Amino acid sequence: MEKTSKIYVAGHRGMVGSAIVRKLEKEGYSNIVYRTSAELDLTNQQKVEDFFASEKPEYVFLAAAKVGGIVANNTYRADFLYENLMIESNIIHASYRNNVSKLLFLGSSCIYPKFAPQPLKEEHLLTGLLEPTNEPYAIAKIAGIKLCEAYRDQYGCNFISAMPTNLYGLGDNYHLQNSHVIPAMIRKFHEAKVNGAAFVELWGTGTPLREFMYVDDLADASFFLMMNYNEKLFINAGTADEISIKELAETVKSVTGFEGEIRFDSSKPDGTPRKLMDCTRLHNLGWKHQFNLHEGLTLTYQYFLDSTIKSK
Repeated sequence: MEKTSKIYVAGHRGMVGSAIVRKLEKEGYSNIVYRTSAELDLTNQQKVEDFFASEKPEYVFLAAAKVGGIVANNTYRADFLYENLMIESNIIHASYRNNVSKLLFLGSSCIYPKFAPQPLKEEHLLTGLLEPTNEPYAIAKIAGIKLCEAYRDQYGCNFISAMPTNLYGLGDNYHLQNSHVIPAMIRKFHEAKVNGAAFVELWGTGTPLREFMYVDDLADASFFLMMNYNEKLFINAGTADEISIKELAETVKSVTGFEGEIRFDSSKPDGTPRKLMDCTRLHNLGWKHQFNLHEGLTLTYQYFLDSTIKSK
């Protein structure tokens, strides 16, 4: 991928896509093309085909997706399955038809079975039942992996896939009902601090274990894989560090400066009990994350504060 290569970042305004654009620009890549969802409906096959035929990108980072937390995934099940299937199918097929040199498809660690052995290895895919609350999203992402593999097998396309762990960082969604755990916590603790609340209530028991990666680390990993990885098997992208939801809450409480109590509502679902990625293959290639959780959360909270001030 040369500095002048035409690169299409699908989903450039999302948390992951915008981080990839920052990374590419930092590395000196200037021929980057993208479209907003208003300009290009990625669920519309003809419009995607027309875009690829017109722009002829040489490299594609497929970071566009409909995303959300447990509530959103479980409520809008048809939307999550349909829209993600359409987005990835249209882009991958158009990339093949327009001779894209290389494509990186970004998925999610939720592709793995709910009770897969820990840590999660790439070979655990499709060895058991999925977590029911996010099954539609997971199925769509599994289909994306298989599309990349199938186009490689049948047509020789250099389409690769990476499955990130739980992400957070600049550009995240802080909606209390439709967000992931870290941005939801940041907003809850911040508002509790501002309002002088005595406690913050969180879903579940606090016992599930999770792995989190700052989104700029994923952008760095994505760039690294685009430059160095050309294999059929998808690859895990994470930190290989885990923390309980309770410990995470204590860390977010510290970063935001909230001084009240944390309460857990055990009548609400926990989700998958543990989800740790085995990142041995990525680490053996020579890549390692740079930001620890406290550093990443501090940067994310500052971004949240800046965004909150700008919106007023």
